[in-house]
Amino acid sequence: MKYINKIMMLPLLVLPFLFASCDKDDDCNPTLDLSHVAEGFVLNTPAYAGNTYDLANSDGVELTCTQPNYGDGVPYVVRYFVQVSIDPTFAEGNKDAKFKELSTSFTTAKMAANAVEMNNALVDLYQEANPDADVPSSMPVYIRLRAIIDGSMIENLGETYSNVITLSSVRAEYQAPDVEYPACLYVVGSSIQDAWKSWKQVAPVYGLEGQYYTMVYVPDGGSFKWGTFVEDWRGFGKITIDDQAEAGVSGNDDDNIVLAKGGWYVLHFDGVMSSDKKSINYTLHIYPGKAYVIGAAFGNWDEANDALAMQAPADNSGEWVSPACTASGELRAYIRIPGLEWWRTEFTLYNGSLFFRKDNIVDNWATNVGDDYSVKCSAGQKLYVNFDKNTGEMK
Repeated sequence: MKYINKIMMLPLLVLPFLFASCDKDDDCNPTLDLSHVAEGFVLNTPAYAGNTYDLANSDGVELTCTQPNYGDGVPYVVRYFVQVSIDPTFAEGNKDAKFKELSTSFTTAKMAANAVEMNNALVDLYQEANPDADVPSSMPVYIRLRAIIDGSMIENLGETYSNVITLSSVRAEYQAPDVEYPACLYVVGSSIQDAWKSWKQVAPVYGLEGQYYTMVYVPDGGSFKWGTFVEDWRGFGKITIDDQAEAGVSGNDDDNIVLAKGGWYVLHFDGVMSSDKKSINYTLHIYPGKAYVIGAAFGNWDEANDALAMQAPADNSGEWVSPACTASGELRAYIRIPGLEWWRTEFTLYNGSLFFRKDNIVDNWATNVGDDYSVKCSAGQKLYVNFDKNTGEMK
């Protein structure tokens, strides 16, 4: 009888996969034979292995191999995984050699290894080994296959490895990942919260991807920086500035954004993603600082109504104050950005802090967001807001 490697210990659910029927019970019964896995199998060297493979301009690298020996009589489905390395000792069987296994696997002995996956794996391997060097124009690459029996309930059943082949010249290039718009931006500066320590969040404009806004106070000659995350420290040279407030914008030796004229300002950031999705170019629109209330509690739904403007304090130590409510109702308030509907920059109070709108409010805050985000107003009350600390109250 043929050698059977602990076949009776396999789970029952695996057995139909491992056996085929015969007309009679004799040596024709096919069996899983794992005695040859250490011998490996053959990965063929491509005919063009001596040419340069330009992965950035290729769909894939064609590979062929023989099927591992798992015994006679059963057409096992084998799954192949491609492993790549830039370490020459990988070809010598060095178990400590660095390599990466590509994500795409195959169930045929002829396969096209994914060029993008291979490119990225090789770049990662090179940068890990040479953190201060650029990826060379070309380099030798070492490839082997890992194989297992596919469809088994036993993990990595029949795992075996091919020989290693060498592609003498492979061109891999660093490719920046696609960028995404950040959830929010940040500003830090000489007069923003705790000077040059606090990174104030810049809220996203509701419904307009890549746009963000905040209200800040900057004294004469005050300065600030911005970033896409805390400690990003981007300055004057990293953004296009549209000074609609005649604030007298300039940059200094520290690349800070400096405003010659002090006052309250709305900072409106507008990010435009490049067509290849590799970068975002930001424009900062600076507007005079304005905030308003609106709605039933104030008897008017007109946008940017002078009668509903909040009065600004002298500096960032004071509070903005709204006109008094004329009736009971829900608070509706917003920072004014010319050209944008008021509800895109609306805010409410949540546990004493400003909460900037990020939900579709069809009816009101109470119905569409929650009672905790709905501020009930009574006639005679006013809204008080500290835009530096982003706090507020009705009283």
